[in-house]
Amino acid sequence: MSKRIVSLVPSSTETLLALRADVVACSKYCEQPDIAHVGGTKNPDIAAIVALEPDVVVLDREENRIEDHDALVAAGVEVFVSDVTNVARALEVVPALAAVAHVAPRTIEAGAALRTGPRRTAFVPIWRRPWMTIGAATYGASLLDAVGVDVVTFGEAAYPTVTLDSVAATAPSLVLVPSEPYEFGDAHLVELAEAIPTAQVVRVDGQDLFWWGIRTPAALTRLAEALGHPPTP
Repeated sequence: MSKRIVSLVPSSTETLLALRADVVACSKYCEQPDIAHVGGTKNPDIAAIVALEPDVVVLDREENRIEDHDALVAAGVEVFVSDVTNVARALEVVPALAAVAHVAPRTIEAGAALRTGPRRTAFVPIWRRPWMTIGAATYGASLLDAVGVDVVTFGEAAYPTVTLDSVAATAPSLVLVPSEPYEFGDAHLVELAEAIPTAQVVRVDGQDLFWWGIRTPAALTRLAEALGHPPTP
């Protein structure tokens, strides 16, 4: 019998629904208007979650706060915590979520091999004022690595704050502008192109770049195609 799940992780919610799990509530950022919302990823309504009497609440180490995890555990709620920082873990979490939800197991693979070509470097802005980017030890960087792109790095932080001058000094060949979490407009793309003259500025789907799990194989294909490295026949 499938379990009643509350998911506070957009990627997990999408994956659980694809697995036909019984998701009774989710966060407001999960983009599921037909499912009850119980707050955000960083400020969930713990009382509302407990009142739903879920069998499991799904969290992620990066997406959610330890305080909320501890509050749920203290209330006697079973919690599942994912920790997805690369493509391999993104693929592994799908059967793990199926097991947690007591639904039919499903294993996914990365899909077709990607056409080889010269590797490129990219700056990936995720915020402005201050400018922020992704580090090498993140899922987004791992996904880009799989399609032949190395992110320019600034220390060990997963999401460092940078200046456009410091980015320009690395001379990346690409600036990959995701559709989320920040809503970059056309004027921002002009600003980036002028500040980083070595780079081609390309818009990419933020969900494909940052949402993991069930969408990972198709996201790899779409990103490869967007960057001119389509899958081999």
